[in-house]
Amino acid sequence: MSTNSQDRDPDIELFVKAGSDGESIGNCPFSHRLFMILWLKGVVFNVTTVDLKRKPEDLQKLAPGTHPPFITFDGDVRTDVNKIEEFLEEVLCPPKYPKLAARHRESNTAGNDIFAKFSAFIKNTKPESNAALEKGLTKALKKLDDYLTNPLPEEIDANSMEEEKTSNRMFLDGNELTLADCNLLPKLHIVKIVAKSYRNYDIPSEMTGVWRYLQNAAAREEFIGTCATEAEIESAYKDVAKRLAK
Repeated sequence: MSTNSQDRDPDIELFVKAGSDGESIGNCPFSHRLFMILWLKGVVFNVTTVDLKRKPEDLQKLAPGTHPPFITFDGDVRTDVNKIEEFLEEVLCPPKYPKLAARHRESNTAGNDIFAKFSAFIKNTKPESNAALEKGLTKALKKLDDYLTNPLPEEIDANSMEEEKTSNRMFLDGNELTLADCNLLPKLHIVKIVAKSYRNYDIPSEMTGVWRYLQNAAAREEFIGTCATEAEIESAYKDVAKRLAK
């Protein structure tokens, strides 16, 4: 009896940036994003960490001039993260694999300027610019907090006389992780760790939506099991996070 090719899992290998020891998972939000997507899809796949300091010759042949992350899918090399995401959503589809796209368009753009504001804040060397850059990061985080605390349309009960004022959903688009979370959470996690370590900046405690979001993510193996260690993330920013000139 021949098995239908639809019944088998494709042969997938994910290549991610290695950490400072050359073996563990390194700090890379794009690697983390693809790792989460594949885990959430429930597909069988292999992960290979690539030491960028001594990239093996066979890898240079496989994807010349390419930095991880990239994947091989049934022997085909795919290198563009956004296109890989689209491809995986298209081919790893129901009924065998879950759909991960967010239902609300706004979920895909919530928090999309946080990482740029964080990068400007962390790379700055001028003490006189610090307050304004910190304010910019806080403002971007507040926009995300507003999105997470405002109810989505399906959370509002049309028959209820009481107005639903705040959302208690776990993630950006509801109570399940979506592609939107796979994109944002790895970056938000880096922001939380690095801003605290190098600028003594905490995400304000009154941003209950953001903190709830991070805590819910930390309880999910798909997030925490695909993450670089805090020490690895801090180490990756050692040369990037400029000390403020005294």
